[in-house]
Amino acid sequence: MNEYFSIITIPVLAGILLFTIPEKFRKVSGIFSLLISAVTFWMTILILKSAESKMTLREILPAMFSPSSIPEGINTFFSFNYDKLAGLILVFISLFAFLILLYSLVYLNKVRTVNYYPYFLITLGCSYGAVLSDNLLVFLTFWGILGITLYKLIQGQDENSSSTAKKTLILIGASDSIMIIGIAILWKITGSLDMSAIQVPTGTPLGCTAFLALLIGSFTKAGAFPFHTWVPDYARDAPASSSAYLPASLDKLLGIYLLARILNHMFVPGEWMTLLLLTLGVATIITAVMMALIQHNYKQLLGYHAVSQVGYMILGLSLGSFIGVAAGLFHMVNHALYKSGLFLSAGAVEYRTGKNDIEELGGLSKTMPLTFFAALIFAMSISGIPPLNGFASKWMIYQAIIDFGGGTGLPHKLWILWLTLAVLGSALTLASFIKFIGGIFLGRRKQVFENIREVPAVMWIPLAILALFCIVFGVAATKIIVPEMLMPITGRFEFSGLWNSGFVSLLVLVSIITGILIYLLTGIKKFRTSDSFIGGEKFYDKAAYPAPEFYKTFTEFQFISTIYRKAQEKWFDIYDLTKQAVLWLSNLFSNTHSGVLTAYVLWVFAGLLIMLLIIL
Repeated sequence: MNEYFSIITIPVLAGILLFTIPEKFRKVSGIFSLLISAVTFWMTILILKSAESKMTLREILPAMFSPSSIPEGINTFFSFNYDKLAGLILVFISLFAFLILLYSLVYLNKVRTVNYYPYFLITLGCSYGAVLSDNLLVFLTFWGILGITLYKLIQGQDENSSSTAKKTLILIGASDSIMIIGIAILWKITGSLDMSAIQVPTGTPLGCTAFLALLIGSFTKAGAFPFHTWVPDYARDAPASSSAYLPASLDKLLGIYLLARILNHMFVPGEWMTLLLLTLGVATIITAVMMALIQHNYKQLLGYHAVSQVGYMILGLSLGSFIGVAAGLFHMVNHALYKSGLFLSAGAVEYRTGKNDIEELGGLSKTMPLTFFAALIFAMSISGIPPLNGFASKWMIYQAIIDFGGGTGLPHKLWILWLTLAVLGSALTLASFIKFIGGIFLGRRKQVFENIREVPAVMWIPLAILALFCIVFGVAATKIIVPEMLMPITGRFEFSGLWNSGFVSLLVLVSIITGILIYLLTGIKKFRTSDSFIGGEKFYDKAAYPAPEFYKTFTEFQFISTIYRKAQEKWFDIYDLTKQAVLWLSNLFSNTHSGVLTAYVLWVFAGLLIMLLIIL
C-alpha cells in the first residue's frame, strides 16, 4: 500500500525541497522534477493494477512510521478510497505532468516564472491526494492547496497577469468556502464525511443546498458557466505550460471527477436538478464558443474552448445512463489530451515568434511543420472530425441524449433541444478552429518570420505523443478504449447507433490515400505561382484579409452584437459583478461615517432596535 502514500508525499516533499534551489539552477530543478514525475507515473500504473479498496491512514503509511501508534480517531478521519474512476484520473494526471515538464525544460528559457517547478510538483502531489481522499475535509485540504498553486503558476510580472492571478484565487477560494457549507450540511444530514458512505436525495431543502454548494466547487474548478470567467483570462496571461497543466488538463480532470462523485455516488439528483444541469451544460457550450469566435488572441481563444468543452462533459454525466456517464468521462480525457496539445502548440508558436495575436501571424506550416501537423490533429479532434477521439466522445454524447429522450420527465422531453445545441456547439467550434489553423499556419508567411525554425525536440515530442493519443483513442474507441477503460467504471452498455470507429477510420484512410495518389499521378503539383500586380506593383500584402476579420460578421447581427457588447462590459462576469457590488456596499458604509456625533448615535439606536426586533 506504500504507493498511495508515496505518490502524494514524494512530489510534495520534492517541491518543498526545490524552494531551496536558486533560480539560476532552473535546468537542474526541471530535470529533477521530470524524474519525480516519471517515478510517480510508474507508481500510478502499479496502483491501476491493484484491486479497489478503502484505506485508513494506518494502512497507507509505511512500516517505519509505526502506524499502530496512530490514535483511532485520526486513523479513521484520514480515509482514502481507490476505485477504477480514481485509477483513470491518477494515470492521466501523471501522463500530463510528465509531458508538460518535458516541454517546460526548453519553453521556460524564454518564459520566466519564479518557483515554477516547486509549485508544479506540489500541484501534482495534492492532485493525487484529492483523487484518493474519501474524507471530505481531507479532500478539501488538498483541493484548497491546488487553488494556491494555481495562483502561483501565473507569471505575475505585469498588471494584467497579476490581476488575473488575483481573480483566479478569489473565485477558486470563494467556491471552496461555499463547499465548506455543503460539507457541513452533509455532516448534519448523514453524520459522515466519507464520500463513499454518503447518498443524499436533492428533494429536501438541506439536500438541495448541499448539492448546489458542492456543484459550485466542481463547476468553478472545471471552468463551467457561470463560474468560468477566470479560465480565458488565465489562458491569456499565464505561460502556455501552466495553462496546459491546469485549466486544460488537471483542473478539468479534478473538477469533472468531483462532479462524477456528486452525481453518481453522493447525491440522487431529482428531475429539476437534472434540468438545471442540462441547461447549464448547453449554456456552457454555446456562450463560450460564441466568445471564442471573435477572439484575436489565440491563447484566449483556446481558453474559451477549454470552457465550452466542459459543457459536453456536464451533459454526459447529467444524463445518468451508463453510456452518458461513460461519454462524459471519455470526453473529459479526450479534452485534456487535445486541449493540452493545443496550449503546448500555442506555446511553441509563442516561443518562436513572440506573438499572441492571430492577425500578426500566418504561413508557419512550412517552417514549423511538426507543430502544424500536431495542432491540426488537435484542432480536428476538438471540432469532432472523425475518426479522432473528439468525434468518438461527442458521438457517444449524442447517442446518450437520444436515448435519454425515451424518458417521461420534462428534461427528457427537451432532448431535441439538448442535442441541437450540442451539435451547434461542435459546428461553431470547427468554425473557430478554421480561424486558428488558417490564421497561424496557413496563408502567406510574413517576411519577418522567414527564418523561423521548428521548436527543439524536447518541445515537439510531447505534441507528437498527445497527437498520437488523439488518433489511437479515436480509432480504437468502440473496440478497446470504451470497453476496457470506461465500462469497468460505469457498467456495460451497447452502442445504439451504427458507428464503428475502426470502419470509419478505414474509410478516412482510404480517402486520404486516394487523394495523395491523385495528386501524385495527375501532376497537379507542377504549376507556377506568382504574385499579383497592379500597375507593376505588388499588392498582395496590402490586400490580404486577416483571418479574424471574417468572424466579425457574427457581431453585425443586432441581437448578437448586443450580447457581445454586454460581455465586453463584463455583464456576465460573476467576478466583476460581485466586485462592483462589494465596492458599492463599501462606499455606502463609508458614506455613513460622516464624523457627525448625532449620526453615530442614530446608527447605535437603529442597531439596538433591529436587535430587539430579532430577539422578540
